[in-house]
Amino acid sequence: MARKVFASSNEALDGLLANGITLMVGGFGLCGVPQSLCVALRDSAVTDLTCISNNAGTDGAGLGLLLQTRQVTKMIASYVGENKLFERQYLDGILEVELNPQGTLAERIRAGGAGIGAFFTPTSAGTMLSEDKETRLIEGIEHVLEYPIKGDVALILGKKADRWGNVVYEKSARNFSPIMAMAAETTIVQVQEIVELGLIDPELIVTPGIFVDRVIVKNSNNH
Repeated sequence: MARKVFASSNEALDGLLANGITLMVGGFGLCGVPQSLCVALRDSAVTDLTCISNNAGTDGAGLGLLLQTRQVTKMIASYVGENKLFERQYLDGILEVELNPQGTLAERIRAGGAGIGAFFTPTSAGTMLSEDKETRLIEGIEHVLEYPIKGDVALILGKKADRWGNVVYEKSARNFSPIMAMAAETTIVQVQEIVELGLIDPELIVTPGIFVDRVIVKNSNNH
């Protein structure tokens, strides 16, 4: 089995970054955001990123760090609030934003990981978000056709992992992370600790190591 445990965020990102790639970043607000990986991403100076995340963090934290340095050109998200820079860049035409209802965003990511070609949902029917999309009446209710989304790299936050990359999460910090791990070509997980094999109850593992490529432990020296 290939080595999965890396010494730092920079090392874990090595060889994966290029201008124009698509990133999936876990989190809801700042809960579940892999901050160390976001800092390393900012310091890498990679540009023209498409970021898929529930939101763009806040000013100065999470993906907000990358907005400050204008490394992101497109956000696929469900929520703009709490980040004035996000709002301002969108209104100024600097940042392209594709808004999705939150459940639709989650299902599009899940579909990407599950190999589902497309799906119909009634959410957003009859609103601006359904413009130019195919619609269909299903049992008398208008549905909108949505397509899956995938990422080149997923950056997610777990509570702990073993060296095979089996991951458990901390309560609501779980949010989008399990489905992003499935929908990305490469998944990097930031955790609080790495434990020996067999110390995680298999019934508690949420993301199996087959979906995880690299793992780092957050500490004061991992940037």
